[in-house]
Amino acid sequence: MKPGKGKLFYRERDFVYKFEAGSRSFVLTVPLQFPVQENLDHLHGRLMLLHDLPCFIEQDLKTSLHRFADEETIKDYDRDAEEALEVVRSSEVDVNQLANTWMRAYTETTLEHARPEEPNRDEDFADIYHDLIHSPASETLLNLEHNYFVSISELLSERDVEMKKLRERQGAEMDKVMQELGKSLSDHDVNAVAAQHFDSQQILENKWVTELKQLSTIQKQEYQDWVIKLHQDLKNPSNSFISEEIKVQPSHLQDTVDSSRPTYEEHRRLEESFTIHLGAQLKTMHNLRLLRADMLDFCKHRRNHRSGVKLHRLQTALSLYSTSLCGLVLLVDNRINSYSGIKRDFATVCQECTDFHFPQLQEQLDVVQQVVLYARAQRSHKAKHRNESANGNEGRGDKVKNTERNQANLLPGEFYVSRHSNLSEIHVVFHLCVDDNIRSGNISARDPAIMGLRNILKVCCTHDITTINIPLLLVHEMSEEMTIPWCSKRAELVFKCVKGFMMEMVSWDGGVSRTVQFLVPQNISEEMFYQLSNMLPQIFRVSSTLTLTSKR
Repeated sequence: MKPGKGKLFYRERDFVYKFEAGSRSFVLTVPLQFPVQENLDHLHGRLMLLHDLPCFIEQDLKTSLHRFADEETIKDYDRDAEEALEVVRSSEVDVNQLANTWMRAYTETTLEHARPEEPNRDEDFADIYHDLIHSPASETLLNLEHNYFVSISELLSERDVEMKKLRERQGAEMDKVMQELGKSLSDHDVNAVAAQHFDSQQILENKWVTELKQLSTIQKQEYQDWVIKLHQDLKNPSNSFISEEIKVQPSHLQDTVDSSRPTYEEHRRLEESFTIHLGAQLKTMHNLRLLRADMLDFCKHRRNHRSGVKLHRLQTALSLYSTSLCGLVLLVDNRINSYSGIKRDFATVCQECTDFHFPQLQEQLDVVQQVVLYARAQRSHKAKHRNESANGNEGRGDKVKNTERNQANLLPGEFYVSRHSNLSEIHVVFHLCVDDNIRSGNISARDPAIMGLRNILKVCCTHDITTINIPLLLVHEMSEEMTIPWCSKRAELVFKCVKGFMMEMVSWDGGVSRTVQFLVPQNISEEMFYQLSNMLPQIFRVSSTLTLTSKR
């Protein structure tokens, strides 16, 4: 029976198995269809059970069944091949067309004939940068980054001056208008002037945003091209040449930066460090720090730092493509593409230096927004099916609740991640969504913000982030309701939860030494800071030295 085109034909054959039990001989005959579509191991088990066969023939029956199936399958393949060759010999098909079809199928499915993958510029640049930053050329790279940093700083200074002049001019105009209010001008005239001022500010801001974006794009392209060329030159010592143009004098850089842009105010930082060992059987050492500092201090470049920006950035650059990354938890609202509060300040810091390795912050947020919308659509689709199948008021209430909420926003406890190479000490930022409930004093260990911290620590374990900065009180600024009992209760909760999460880390990553930095707001009192500092070793049971004395 010949197989037809596009249709599978089966051939039936009898499997015959003979065995002896005592003085009696038995023959088992089983019809099988080829090609075999079922699992022979399952068939073997059914035969043993159906025919009540003795257990001592089980292995031999299984071997014989597999051997019969293999032999008959090979015979079918040989028969089909002979029939195909006969068709070729009788000139029923075009030999050249058949050969071309076979050659195309072979080249498409064989790896050695596959087309080489196009090189990924970002991956190649990452490897090249990692090699150069760990070579004597690291100073050259940082000097080049200094030049670009100065250019951005100068442009930002021009923007600030122009924006200040516009606000002063508009303020003077508004004062004159307010003086004429009720005389020659009405409320409508005042509103018209205010709207005109707003439009003028928007036009000027958009102009500077465009210029900064263009400059950053040009700098990134030039930087990557230059790094690749430098790597090629260093590979060939005879052509190795490092331009003198990029060698910036430290004094010139320091004067330029300090005079062109206002320096960040330096606050007195309080810090306490501890070493702990966690784990049930296998103890892992971790470093804990309690700091009184602004969260964004770890992102800002210290323009008035005595050693300059270059030395401060060196460690961050060395560990950019490593297994020792540094992360930071930033508490944000539920909107992604919005700039208000600390999100606006963080975006301003990111804008001060060009990111030569990752997309700009706004581009990353656009991608996050699309991912959130897609995830919400998938969840809504599944919830819709659940609500349709469920009966009662509870399902309808959930449906109304889902329709009222903006699907583009985050839920408390959810977070998104942004990557950076242009920040002072941070490579990865976790934007953790919190709501106003975080300011209440009765949150529990199951609060969405606490569970968000757990998920963040899990991401740290799976993505080589060995240093993480956490806001201890789950707020960035102190307010009136945050009394001493409130701070103590909140710190105790976060300390205990983080300790439990760190115990779980052993099962997540096998036990890796990490540094966890707990940050409290700048305006917290020193008394409260040291009270929290005394609480930490009591909860984590800090390691201490034991002095032994002997009496003679």
